[in-house]
Amino acid sequence: MAVLHNRVSNKELKERLMQETFKRITISFYRYFPIQNPQEFRDQLYKMYNAISVFGRVYVAKEGINAQISVPEHHMDEFKSIMESIPGLENLRLNIAVEDPSGLNDPLTQGKSFWVLKIKVRDKIVADGIDDPTFSMERKGKYLNAAQMNEMLNDPYTIVIDMRNHYEYEVGHFANAVEIPSDTFREQLPMAVEMLQGKEDKNVVMYCTGGIRCEKASAYMLHKGFEKVYHLEGGIIHYANEIKRQEMEPKFIGKNFVFDDRLGERITQDIIAHCHQCGTICDSHTNCKNDGCHLLFIQCPSCAEKFEGCCSTECKDTIHMPAERQAEIRKGIDKGRNIFNKSQARLRPRLDEIIQAKKQMGQEI
Repeated sequence: MAVLHNRVSNKELKERLMQETFKRITISFYRYFPIQNPQEFRDQLYKMYNAISVFGRVYVAKEGINAQISVPEHHMDEFKSIMESIPGLENLRLNIAVEDPSGLNDPLTQGKSFWVLKIKVRDKIVADGIDDPTFSMERKGKYLNAAQMNEMLNDPYTIVIDMRNHYEYEVGHFANAVEIPSDTFREQLPMAVEMLQGKEDKNVVMYCTGGIRCEKASAYMLHKGFEKVYHLEGGIIHYANEIKRQEMEPKFIGKNFVFDDRLGERITQDIIAHCHQCGTICDSHTNCKNDGCHLLFIQCPSCAEKFEGCCSTECKDTIHMPAERQAEIRKGIDKGRNIFNKSQARLRPRLDEIIQAKKQMGQEI
């Protein structure tokens, strides 16, 4: 019987990864399409991916698939053939990572963003909190390519909505994009509708990292009565690749947060965030080195040295304790969504403020 789960320790898997003598390609993709038996679909996909050493995270649900993976470069043709052979996934758009995940020049380090294959069955590929039985993904907003996105950003009758979390928006976003003040997608959907009340006739453009959240958000906005809804095709990742390929001016400023070991890929050289410990200009995310914390936060090199990669003096002290004592302290702690979140403490750009700013520049909306 084939093994459909990993049974090797993460430490050994990471060591194996770094010993590989070939390049990998970091890819993300998604598609909303009906899957009748997600568990069976998951098991078959695991067998096919495992056979060609694909690593990464894949979520499967009745509504579709969402994946962030790395594929051995020499297996790319086989990988594409696998995807084309699956009904519903023909002509799938693959988002290729913008920059080398390692940040190094050695070509053999490229694509080493995951070290294990995890495919999980979930109720939904994006947790949305929608319980309305009349909602459907069959009717969704119109796609915008990179050139159309740039054109829309210059239109004073357009409202651009960022459907990502605060920690993603903080390090990079489109100019004048409205941030929805919440750190969960399920909360952002009704908040976006509420913030846009009375603006149902405006152009509403939604974007996210790879397109999966803003595509669902666009369908939800249409469901709620908005008329002119658009979403960025392939999200920021595809936009960045298209901008580079077509030698266009990027309207996205800063870094795009990504959900693998890189924690970000640079779109422009602008650094718009600050170290959460000292306030120095910085946009490098890290996880606290204390295993009982693992807080996701922004840390500059100076603070990384001072706090030894930890988020606080307390965590720094903890990592120097005996392993048994650290395990005792960790016991019972639920790290959950352990993210540095200033959403309740800082002023965020509100829709009316954006509109007022445009009016002051002599633009009508």
